[in-house]
Amino acid sequence: MDNQRGKGLSFARRIYTPRAIGSGFGGLALIPFLYPLDIPIWTWALLLVNAFIWPHLAYQLSTRSAYPYKAERRNILVDSLGGGFWAASIQFNPLLTVIIISMMMMHNVAAGGPKLLLRGALAQVIGALVSCLLFGASFNAHTSNLQVYACLPVLILYPFSVGMVSYGLAIKLAEHKSTLRALSRTDSLTGLLNHGSWKDLLQLKFQKCQQNQSTATLALIDIDHFKHINDTFGHLVGDSVLCQLSTELQQNLRIEDLAGRYGGDEFCVILPNRSLSQAKEIMERVSQVFCDFRHAAEPELRVSLSVGLASYRIEYEDASAWLNEADKALYIAKKTGRNKICTGAADLLFDSAPIDPLST
Repeated sequence: MDNQRGKGLSFARRIYTPRAIGSGFGGLALIPFLYPLDIPIWTWALLLVNAFIWPHLAYQLSTRSAYPYKAERRNILVDSLGGGFWAASIQFNPLLTVIIISMMMMHNVAAGGPKLLLRGALAQVIGALVSCLLFGASFNAHTSNLQVYACLPVLILYPFSVGMVSYGLAIKLAEHKSTLRALSRTDSLTGLLNHGSWKDLLQLKFQKCQQNQSTATLALIDIDHFKHINDTFGHLVGDSVLCQLSTELQQNLRIEDLAGRYGGDEFCVILPNRSLSQAKEIMERVSQVFCDFRHAAEPELRVSLSVGLASYRIEYEDASAWLNEADKALYIAKKTGRNKICTGAADLLFDSAPIDPLST
């Protein structure tokens, strides 16, 4: 219900300005059409209320309602009812009648599509019938210059206001779409790329390396004994460890480096235009800083990383082969004692020396 109310309030705010402009300038346009007619004084009072009080009253009714969207749709039908009433009251003068009908159609379609358009048309017919019962049915095709000029503001300003509302809505939708796209690509906990997005980018980077014969290094990172951390200190502490590693990666990587959460406690990094030795230096720095992490609530907690590295090689047929080489290097690092950085066999380099947290 709160979600529905929020959407309804937004809907009511969007409708408010076009209604205020349309009713206000539409009311002013009605004056030169009604003045030559012999109408009772209460009709002028009704016009005043409809043109200048009703838009604000309608807004209050919808925003104070438990279901603003439903209340606003009822308000729109009242708009249509009034439109039909005034069209008949001016003896269906073609100029202003067409303007009123066009405004109502634009208003109803923008607010509720074909269904509301049909309901609005029915409300206009009812409004016209009420006017015919009160004043009689007649048709007046004559239009003076004053009446033409009185219609110009509403012809200009009402479509402009609807266009501005539509433009603002389009901008918001584009922003929401961009946000949703970003959310679909990122891991909700760490803010890094999620598994699927990272693998898609890995494929693109692999193809770029093939085309440009450029250098790049792939790193797979595993938090040592992460299950033990969760079992001993709890999942909240485990989550803080994951977030800490994410922070260290973001602070030690370049903008063009692509870091992601591969799954669980495994992270992955693509380092374009980085040699194996450069990538190793970066991972050593990240590991050393990460080893210094201390959780405020669990000061005895100690953490370390195992890292597998693999540089791009022309022998790889696809990105999976490159990833598999880094995965093999990570497997060796984990099986030979953890807390170390190992490189893939395809690089003809294997280094399983433990990381010294105190070294620089």
